[in-house]
Order: sequence, then structure tokens, then C-alpha cells
Amino acid sequence: MQVLAIVRRRTETYSDEQFAPMLEPEAQAIRTLYAQGIVRNIWSREDALGAVVHVEAQSLEHARSIIAELPLVHTGMAEVQMLIPIKGYRGFGPRP
Repeated sequence: MQVLAIVRRRTETYSDEQFAPMLEPEAQAIRTLYAQGIVRNIWSREDALGAVVHVEAQSLEHARSIIAELPLVHTGMAEVQMLIPIKGYRGFGPRP
């Protein structure tokens, strides 16, 4: 199952100085998940500090648990705004 996680940093609660030491552990966690084939893609958001993470998981709950263990989410410094199950676009599939 593929899932998009929309994540936002909680900038109203935490300062840039508080985020700074967490950014490399967050990036390393993403790199590890990418190497394992769990994170398929990740994009930085332009509308807010945060990311859109494309996850391969066994279920929606599994995806939720993966994202919950990311350092920024785990510490409460980021929140998951949406968790969206997705599937391939039918227009790219075989045609009768």
C-alpha cells in the first residue's frame, strides 16, 4: 500500500534553534527508510515548513507508525496533518 503523509513543523511552538539539532537525525532517518524501500519519495513543502512523504507500507496503520517514529514527529516538533492512501492512476493502466 502506498501512502502520502503531509507533515508540518510546529513552528508556533518551537524555535529555529530547537529545530536545528534535530534536522540531521530526521534526514538520516529518512535516508535509512529510503534505503529500505519504505520511503519512496519525499518533497519539502513550499507552503509551510514540513514535508510530503511517499511511503510504502503494509497498511495505513503501518504507515502511521513509520511516520510517528521520525524524530521530529516522535518528539512532537512536527505533526502529521494528513495521511492519504493512494493508488496508481487508472489512465496509465492497460486499456481494453
